[in-house]
Amino acid sequence: MKKNGVSLSVIRRLPRYYRFLGDLLQNGVGRISSKELSQKMNLTASQIRQDLNCFGGFGQQGYGYNIEQLHREIGRIIGVDTMHDTILIGAGNLGSAIAAHMNFEKRGFRLVGIFDSDPQKSGEIIAGLPVRSTGELETFCRENHPTIAILCIPKTAAPKVAPQLVDLGITGFWNFSHYDLRVDHSDVVVENVHLGDSLLTLCYQVTHNRPEEDEGEK
Repeated sequence: MKKNGVSLSVIRRLPRYYRFLGDLLQNGVGRISSKELSQKMNLTASQIRQDLNCFGGFGQQGYGYNIEQLHREIGRIIGVDTMHDTILIGAGNLGSAIAAHMNFEKRGFRLVGIFDSDPQKSGEIIAGLPVRSTGELETFCRENHPTIAILCIPKTAAPKVAPQLVDLGITGFWNFSHYDLRVDHSDVVVENVHLGDSLLTLCYQVTHNRPEEDEGEK
């Protein structure tokens, strides 16, 4: 699968590059070769060069990569400076933890509203924002025009909530509901996060005592 001519596997590696380069910057490293970067990221140097060449390539022969420049360029490619206004639906344990501890603005998102169907949660402050009733969703969205929604709701609730949000202008979902929204909404961007699948992957690897193979496949 490709988006804008770039394979999804390459796109999924971009945040890893961004994170590793950011760590190197914080440690005062100024430049790095593709070989050195490959050793740190458990990718091949060839894979790194191929990935970056999808966006024009940034290294210099005999010099390697300027880490500050490459970090900035990958951030630009990802779009971390765009700032998408975001709402979170479901202020339970998971939703509250995500709202309180995720540095959204560092990743291109601005959390502007939190909603829950439980009346007892209304007015509770999380990450500096009051929890609102889901009954206020329509009015809030029409006044504030968020484009991204984080779903931390039960699987059974997602088929009802998602169409409402799409009608209100939501174009992208970070979906923890375990319901695959792409089935019904192929025209919106969906990133499904299934924590159970991740845990089962760990279970398999521990059972078979094999390290995770990095996402080096194309």
